[in-house]
Amino acid sequence: MDWKLEGSAWETKSHMLLGQECLLEDIGEDDVSESFQLLQIDMECESQERGSLPTGSVTWCSKNVQRKQKHWEKIVAAKKSKRKQEKERRKANRAENPGIRPQHSKRFLRTLTKERLLEAKHSGPRLCIDLSMTDHMSKKELSRLAGQIRRLYGSNKKADKPFWICLAGFSRDSPLYEECLRMNDGFSSYMLDITEEDCFSLFPLETLVYLTPDSEHALEDVDVNKIYILGGLVDESIQKKVTFQKAREHSVQTARLPIQEYMIRRQNGKNYYSEILAINQVFDILSTYFETRNWPEALKKGVSSGKGYVLQNSVE
Repeated sequence: MDWKLEGSAWETKSHMLLGQECLLEDIGEDDVSESFQLLQIDMECESQERGSLPTGSVTWCSKNVQRKQKHWEKIVAAKKSKRKQEKERRKANRAENPGIRPQHSKRFLRTLTKERLLEAKHSGPRLCIDLSMTDHMSKKELSRLAGQIRRLYGSNKKADKPFWICLAGFSRDSPLYEECLRMNDGFSSYMLDITEEDCFSLFPLETLVYLTPDSEHALEDVDVNKIYILGGLVDESIQKKVTFQKAREHSVQTARLPIQEYMIRRQNGKNYYSEILAINQVFDILSTYFETRNWPEALKKGVSSGKGYVLQNSVE
């Protein structure tokens, strides 16, 4: 007799589990945790029910399970209805605005970004950050440089035509590397090259273009056959011509951003004018130009008004 009752209870539980599994298939991943918690409650009650069958408490426990089950079904139905309404809203929005890109999952976007970066490694423009001058930088300056590297990499990931980036003269046991790990989430997984070798020994010298504000030659174009070097130097004491002199020592071509050709000085209270930019600002200019082939648009994005320059055709 006990065996029959126990078998009946187990059959009842099996039917409930099958029904709950079907409902779980209909709900999204966000609801699984809540659904599992409710399912766990039901299982506990069923265990109590089976253990107390001889005492006559079957009716009380069954009502409790039924109440929780109905409450759970209402929650699932409400969330399904909400998702359906949201899906219909997005569908209507796409119909009204056909030019808007459809929303994609984070996994899809990560895969797309990875494919673009790998394509840049084989056929895109290349940018080398020269980090061989960080030995005498203070902790504050290292922190600022680590932040610039993070912003540069973030901009490159979002670019439609990304560069392939190489961090040269960069030791994994250096204070800068430790600072990058501390400040930049996922730094060890960045899709770029890291090497202790100097940029001048990595590539043929005739392919290198060192970008420095002290150069006499304005950069006219971004060539995929060239490797552009940015000096990874944050120097609050403003030592002049450090990167320019380093490029000359290795007989490497230099160039500056065409700020003087497309921008003019604008009077300001501090009478301050500077063409010295952070590496992430220089990269934003290069990246925008490579996508648009428009220097004014690119310079507008990277040169802030605080530098004292505005575009020649801008309204005063």
